[in-house]
Amino acid sequence: DVQLQASGGGLVEAGGSLRLSCAASGFTFDYAIGWFRQAPGQGREGVSCISSSDGSTYYGDSVEGRFSIFKDNTDNMVYLQMNDLKPEDTAVYFCAAGPLLFSVREQCPIDNGMNYWGKGTLVTVSS
Repeated sequence: DVQLQASGGGLVEAGGSLRLSCAASGFTFDYAIGWFRQAPGQGREGVSCISSSDGSTYYGDSVEGRFSIFKDNTDNMVYLQMNDLKPEDTAVYFCAAGPLLFSVREQCPIDNGMNYWGKGTLVTVSS
């Protein structure tokens, strides 16, 4: 069974950095994996995803240039390096994954086919 476990959230000042980690296991297929977030009173947003097949990535417009996603195949970890954090980045962040149906650029923005979800981790950015 696929299992995802996210960690690394916390409180940081604006302009600071955090790294989120997701321990992923149980995959027997090509998959898309990434991070989604939900701020209070708002809908869920695809932040960044990466393909297990070719390493291609997707970044949402609001995080492009500030966040980086990377995957360590040796220990089945997926990381989201978040730099230059802003108060509007405050949200609960979820690690999610699913079979690679299309490209991550198509799949991530609308979390299409992301069948597996880990528990969220809270990121709070103070101004």
